[in-house]
Amino acid sequence: MANVGNQLPTQAVSKPAPGKHGNVLPLWGNEKTMNLNPMILTNVLSSPYFKVQLYELKTYHEVVDEIYFKVNHAEPWEKGSRKTAGQTGMCGGVRGVGTGGIVSTAFCLLYKLFTLKLTRKQLMGLITHTDSPYIRALGFMYIRYTQPPADLIEWYDGFLDDEEELDVKAGGGCVMTVGEMLRSFLTKLEWFSTLFPRIPVPVQKIIDQQMKARPRKIAPKETPEEEAQPVEPGRQGERRQSSQSDNKAYLLEAYGTFLPRTPRRSPSPRRSPKRSRSRSHHREKERHGPSFDRELERERDRQRKEGRDRDRDRGDRERRRSRSADRNQERRERRRSRSGSRERRNERRERDVGDDRSKKKDRDHHKDRGTERERSRDKKSRGETDDRRHKEDRERHREERKAKRSSRSRSKERKHKSGEEKNRKRERSHSRERDREKEGEQRSHKHSRSKERSLHQRESNNDHSKHSERRRSHSTE
Repeated sequence: MANVGNQLPTQAVSKPAPGKHGNVLPLWGNEKTMNLNPMILTNVLSSPYFKVQLYELKTYHEVVDEIYFKVNHAEPWEKGSRKTAGQTGMCGGVRGVGTGGIVSTAFCLLYKLFTLKLTRKQLMGLITHTDSPYIRALGFMYIRYTQPPADLIEWYDGFLDDEEELDVKAGGGCVMTVGEMLRSFLTKLEWFSTLFPRIPVPVQKIIDQQMKARPRKIAPKETPEEEAQPVEPGRQGERRQSSQSDNKAYLLEAYGTFLPRTPRRSPSPRRSPKRSRSRSHHREKERHGPSFDRELERERDRQRKEGRDRDRDRGDRERRRSRSADRNQERRERRRSRSGSRERRNERRERDVGDDRSKKKDRDHHKDRGTERERSRDKKSRGETDDRRHKEDRERHREERKAKRSSRSRSKERKHKSGEEKNRKRERSHSRERDREKEGEQRSHKHSRSKERSLHQRESNNDHSKHSERRRSHSTE
């Protein structure tokens, strides 16, 4: 995060709504999707970071702390997670329709803010936050996605010249100010690999006119070396024009859709004779362009900050070492002075501990004896009660056995009597069946005899008729 400590603009956005709902924010567009790209929204809702970790955050302040610790860019996708090489048409990376990737923590937290239904006061707290520029960036992006297009210029009006810097690209390499980012929100539809909600044409014309009528205010930034180096008044205007044109061309190639601010240096009236610029030096600067100057300035600032940090670290280390040495000496002296007293105390403690142990042993021995006596008494009483119970159980078992035996004998007698009756019935039935069989045999014998007699009579009759026929035939002959 760059330039976190920059002063915020004193102008505050005041847009009170009529009626009692002055703190309630209106929502423009789709109230469920926040006007996000469908691919980004599906990846946000399916990401484990949003479903697990952000689900536990319930308040506005917890989400702001999460933004402070986790967000380091404002791009919708993480670096290298979305491959759109070789895709054209509607599958291109600009439209956000093709292959998805790993959605960034910034957009997950942006949709989390939408689920909290922020009030006007909370949104103002986001865009005027002093701890991190990424908290402000998410606040401005929330306004761009959810607020009516006609109200965008009123929200962004006090921050269009904000000089606080932030790196909006995943992986770094695209440093811009808050004012430049807001101008790109208002004038450009694309934001890296996604699209903002479309602004109606009449509203967009009004915004463009206001942007043209309001040029960017750039605060002069000079290093101590540039303050000491004079600039010729005749070539000052030429340098400004060439640097602005070269800077625009370079930034169009580097960033594409939005133009970061161009540095402007104020001329110094004094001219030191010791350090003067030659023509060759001017030619080298013109060859490299203003981007080279900006990189040099950033590198110098970075080196200065690193040097200051190193000096601070060294001073802190030396102070810690000196303090630690003094403390060690004091501790050693105290240890030496207290060593004798500690030894005496230890001896006394050992003696007291030995006495306490002997007393404890005696107490434990007496306690053990008392417990053993109590246990023996308990055992005796338990044995007596157990013997009584066993005797009672035995008597009960005997009575039960006797009752069972008597019941068994009775049941056997009943069974014996019933068996005898059954045997008698069986014998009677067998005798009856035998009588019936005998009668049947006699009947069958009589019938067979009658049949034999009838057959014999028939045979005799047949023989008689045959004999009479033979006699007749002989007589006729």
